[in-house]
Amino acid sequence: MEQTVALDHLYEGCKANNPRAQEMLYRTLASGMLGVCMRYVRTTAEAEDVLQAGFIKVFTQIESFRGEGSFEGWIRRVMINTAIETYRKNGRSVQVVELVEVTDASQEATVIDALACEDLLAMIRLLPDGYRAVFNLYAIEGYSHKEIAELLDISEGASKSQLSRARNWLKERIKQIKAYESR
Repeated sequence: MEQTVALDHLYEGCKANNPRAQEMLYRTLASGMLGVCMRYVRTTAEAEDVLQAGFIKVFTQIESFRGEGSFEGWIRRVMINTAIETYRKNGRSVQVVELVEVTDASQEATVIDALACEDLLAMIRLLPDGYRAVFNLYAIEGYSHKEIAELLDISEGASKSQLSRARNWLKERIKQIKAYESR
């Protein structure tokens, strides 16, 4: 609750283009938002670039925050959209292979539950670009396949396919780790 009040105060200051409020907002949220950015890129340097570009958008487009939902949630969405735009700008695109059937998510859940959070996040960073984007948007950020399709300019079926492939890729890596550890 205390952070919400502080963020509301910082929002007002940023809206008034107050450099001190902008700095305080950055200091308050940068580390958490860097974590968000890290889920969409391969290196810390790329994540830092996305973070900086994202905060520039936050400060220059703050008037577009309509007060629907939390201010921090809006900033998170700006960071995600900035990461996706960076993808496109760098000539990367989500490579899509359609699947006729998508596997049931419950099969993979039991395998993934056994891993430590840090290990899983490290594995997610190793996913191929397209798989990683869809996996993060769906499994971590909670976007629907329809929303992901619109964001990444792919079909809903492609989003489901990429998610399935990401889960299978992760499942195979987890099996490899477990096989290695059981030796």
